[in-house]
Amino acid sequence: AGVPFETPSPEERAERLSIVSTMIYLIFNEGYSQADPRHEAAAFSDEAIRLARLMLHMFPSEPELMGLLALMLLQISRRPARFSAEDEIVLLEDQDRSLWSQPFINEALALLDKALRHRRPGPYQLQAAIAAVHSRAKRAGDTDWVEIDLLYRALERLQPSPVITLNRAVVVSKLQGAQDALDLIDPLGEKLDGYFYYHGLRGGLLKQLGLTSQAREAFDRAIALAHSAAEAAHIRRQIDKLQEEAAQPVAK
Repeated sequence: AGVPFETPSPEERAERLSIVSTMIYLIFNEGYSQADPRHEAAAFSDEAIRLARLMLHMFPSEPELMGLLALMLLQISRRPARFSAEDEIVLLEDQDRSLWSQPFINEALALLDKALRHRRPGPYQLQAAIAAVHSRAKRAGDTDWVEIDLLYRALERLQPSPVITLNRAVVVSKLQGAQDALDLIDPLGEKLDGYFYYHGLRGGLLKQLGLTSQAREAFDRAIALAHSAAEAAHIRRQIDKLQEEAAQPVAK
């Protein structure tokens, strides 16, 4: 390939580390999306964490590698609570937090604290900081949504992305209500029309606003874009709830 075998410059190393970090996180997410921990692909998450540890051993002063490893540890700490015994998705706010792995959380928080001391914030550090706020809340109701909103705004400035804005819309719905969140994501429709989570969130917001027919359309679109049976089943349950609510007699 004509690539010289020589030590890369600091700029080249940073670029390569960014690419490798992205690939490691993609590997992690491939395994993390599996409901059944016995599934062959579920092992990808553990392998991604192993690779991140190896990278951090090679480059121990890279705060973004610390952030990447912290992010994956915080996410994997929730693995026992993410799916029910029937392999159904359990949303973060409904998870049994006593099932979260505290050793993983403790290691991640220590890594994140060390990374932030370098005062070189990056996308993985900010994402890990968001996950850390959730990990510190003993109950869903204790979540510091104001802090999460500030972190998402910082992440948007550092790495503008419609997906990041979509995630921040969840926070906006908690702080300001469903209508403000819907106003935030509606302009993203063209860019995220093929994205399962966009239509799932939009359906949920429309449902909160009592716009049943529009919510049903959004949920139908989400089911068509689902990547797994668990995702499709989760949206199916939302549609069932819509139908149950519509069938209830109106109080007079």
